[in-house]
Amino acid sequence: MTTTPRWRALTHHNLFWPVVVLVVLLLVNVPFTPDFFSIRMTNGHLHGSLVSIVLFGSPLILVAVGMTLVIATGGIDLSVGAVVAITGALTCSYISDQSDQSALSGVFFAIGIGLLAAVVCGLWNGFLVARMGIQPIIATLIIMVAGRGVAQLVTDGQIITINSEPYKLIGGGYWLTLPFSIFVVAAVVAVTVVLTRKTALGLLVESVGGNAEASRLVGIRSRRIKIMVYVFCALCAGIAGLMISSNTSAADGNNAGLWIELDAILAVVIGGTSLLGGRFSIGGTVIGALVIQTLTTTIYTIGVPTQTNLVFKAAVVIVVCLLQSPKFRAKAFGGRFGNKPGAKGGTGQPAVAPAQTAKTTEAAPKMEVS
Repeated sequence: MTTTPRWRALTHHNLFWPVVVLVVLLLVNVPFTPDFFSIRMTNGHLHGSLVSIVLFGSPLILVAVGMTLVIATGGIDLSVGAVVAITGALTCSYISDQSDQSALSGVFFAIGIGLLAAVVCGLWNGFLVARMGIQPIIATLIIMVAGRGVAQLVTDGQIITINSEPYKLIGGGYWLTLPFSIFVVAAVVAVTVVLTRKTALGLLVESVGGNAEASRLVGIRSRRIKIMVYVFCALCAGIAGLMISSNTSAADGNNAGLWIELDAILAVVIGGTSLLGGRFSIGGTVIGALVIQTLTTTIYTIGVPTQTNLVFKAAVVIVVCLLQSPKFRAKAFGGRFGNKPGAKGGTGQPAVAPAQTAKTTEAAPKMEVS
């Protein structure tokens, strides 16, 4: 294989452009923060901008991984932000009522209550989508709206603060010099990759997303698959809710996880997963989430006014999506990054010589319409 085909294969990989954008965003920070890539040891803990990006991006990575499987089945989950708020509110509310907030039994029980609530939300979403046949955007919109109210009821409209060292470990603690949340995210991502790529589960999810009715007719229990992915997505959102409330040692039913569902969807799209369902990429989603978090960090680093940061973020996302489009690359860069018209890889068919085309046209029988 020559250098040109290797380069072409590299640029056509679904993770190439997200990685390029991620590297560019990281490099943009260097002129404003010269020690941006430096990592230092303080009090036995690793600190630095790169560590902070992964730390603060951990909840988004979790939510986006769960969202990936939902989107792979052709669905969408708008309730993840509310699930984040409900989980944090229930957990912190129970811990705050304990006489000893650092008791491990009480902390574990509170975590169990929060995650159980998240699973119930996922079951409700899956039931409405798979059993009742309600459109996913409508079914999940119910908890998106009502879930915030539930979280506010749990917290009585107040911000609940706690002082629990064991609970603080989840989102704000360190283990082996690294933030503990990084290990949680790594474990969830690793389990997801193993289950979806080393077993038949991934193929079942993709088949349901490609054609749920055809999957059902060949014996795949598509309804169960859909319910399962919604439960998994809600569980990931619940763990993210634990991280967010743990990092701040407080539960805010109104603002916790606010609009995280939109960032999660953007991360999934940037990672190369189609919103139409079918094939998905967990690795691409992780990179997409890191792009979103790095973009947020870059906005604050370069001093973009807060009233325009959403416009700046939208512009970068548009650039990423355009770079992932083969048609746009073909028009903007020609044959270097985009598929050449008529070439193999552009439409999936090899180019046909003009003479052969003419010969085929002459030999084709005429069709008459009566």
